Amino acid sequence: MSQRDAVVGVIGLGAMGRPMAEHLLRVRGRLRITGRSRRHADLEERGATWADTPRELADGADVVLSMLPDLPQLEAALDGPDGMLAAGRPLLLLVASTSSSVGVRALAQRLDRESDGRIRVVDCPVSGGVDGATAGTLSIMLGGADADVAEAAEVLEPCGTPVHLGPLGAGEVAKAANQLVVGATMLAIAEATVLAERSGIDVDRMWTLLAGGYAGSNLLRSNHRRLVEEDYAPGGLARYMVKDLGFATDVAEATGTHAALLPALRAAYAELVERGLGDDDLSVARRFVAER
Repeated sequence: MSQRDAVVGVIGLGAMGRPMAEHLLRVRGRLRITGRSRRHADLEERGATWADTPRELADGADVVLSMLPDLPQLEAALDGPDGMLAAGRPLLLLVASTSSSVGVRALAQRLDRESDGRIRVVDCPVSGGVDGATAGTLSIMLGGADADVAEAAEVLEPCGTPVHLGPLGAGEVAKAANQLVVGATMLAIAEATVLAERSGIDVDRMWTLLAGGYAGSNLLRSNHRRLVEEDYAPGGLARYMVKDLGFATDVAEATGTHAALLPALRAAYAELVERGLGDDDLSVARRFVAER
């Protein structure tokens, strides 16, 4: 069966999952959805079918995209009488959370064993934030067996650019590397903003100018207004960076890499969360630096 004909389900309709579901529905014409609450009536009006439980979602789907925050939330949706495992049918499970590569492989082994091989897993974390999810321009990092990844890539293409990076878990390693860069860049931008402001520089004009040079980045472009206006309404929660950098640390330890920057970043974001800023957008790093 072509993946164009496959029935796709999405679990987790938050800031990232909702716009990705919209793209999938637009291209496919049908979609199964579920989440914590039934508050997406407009998607149903456009052809989506609501499932009351994860089991009901999987019972009518060939592919399920999990946009849940991490593996514990996904495992809760898999297990029990209302979980996806209880549906008892073949399923390609796409794990898009930023998670441990070791944990994803362990989950896949468990699901293969407990489903008698019916459930296959591909890890597919994404980068690009809410802006990228809305525009359908996400970078999608795929890990898994060739045939499974080919199916996953066809399903995910409306959401961005899917690229196969290696065996199961490779996507999560790439996402850990991505988050290391994002965390470092945001903290550098935040410190530079505070330094400039306290030196009497118009930070809006400064970042408009510097965006055209080596300091320019997608992260700066998407956060320019937030930084200038000090608008930290949550897009991607800052506290998730602590988790993500923890996964990067796991990769460093597994590969014998004695990272120079990673420990400092972990300490900084842990302090940010301890100061009560973890539920704001990542750009709250500016306030964190200013208040230290």
